[in-house]
Amino acid sequence: MRSKKLFRSNMMLNPLNEKHFKKFDSLEADMITLNLEDAIALSRKKEALENCTKFLSNRKKTDHFIIIRTNPIDQGGDKEIELLNDFEFDAIRIPKVKDSLDVKKALNILDDKKELHLSIETKEAFLNISSLKVDPRVTTLNLGILDLLNSLNLPQSLLTLDNPTIEYILSKFLIDAKANDLLAISFMFQEYNDTKTFTSWCKKEKSMGYEAKACMGPKQVEIANQIFDISKEELKRAKYIKEVFEKNSLKANNGFMDEKYGFIDEPIYKDALLILKKLR
Repeated sequence: MRSKKLFRSNMMLNPLNEKHFKKFDSLEADMITLNLEDAIALSRKKEALENCTKFLSNRKKTDHFIIIRTNPIDQGGDKEIELLNDFEFDAIRIPKVKDSLDVKKALNILDDKKELHLSIETKEAFLNISSLKVDPRVTTLNLGILDLLNSLNLPQSLLTLDNPTIEYILSKFLIDAKANDLLAISFMFQEYNDTKTFTSWCKKEKSMGYEAKACMGPKQVEIANQIFDISKEELKRAKYIKEVFEKNSLKANNGFMDEKYGFIDEPIYKDALLILKKLR
């Protein structure tokens, strides 16, 4: 299970590309997902799975949080989970989830020590996120926005920074995830070399409350890590507020004026704790 709280970037790797595995230890992504699903042709899925198991068998201990993205649970994903259970990694991610039955089926197979992450790519799952949190091992949601738009019969041309429908999708996904104590990871931006637009998406999502972004490669990871990081000033402020509030609380004073940060009360204190909790 996860050992750190700050997850800013989730980078996708293709297990058919051996050079990706060779660079694995140098990658800066907080989470790394080995993808067995839509980027892998049907004729090569067995090869991709074998490459994953070979890598997991030989890998040394790493600080990376490793996720295996299987195929849909009813399209071979169940068999993949059964095979992968004996290997060391942190989470399984199942795509094309529709309802809690898909989640329960995966949990019944998955090793108890591993997390279950879900890709929200269907209209059924998007409309009923709260029903998917059926177990504490379900910890993370990934927004698969291109498949979701298709499921909703909406064109991909809507995917622009100022489109109100996209803003609604991002907002609903985030709030529903947060309301169920789930980490919400925003969608992958496919135009890898357009770092300017990717940066704009990250800044927009950060302003909305997102903490993490799906990434295609090292350039996107570097940007996401920087934008979704907690700044030194934020950390300094949170530590100060925690200390000064707890000192005043011992004197039964839970609301007071501070010469450095103005009025401090319990909600301000709780917000500081939230920041510190992410770094634990």
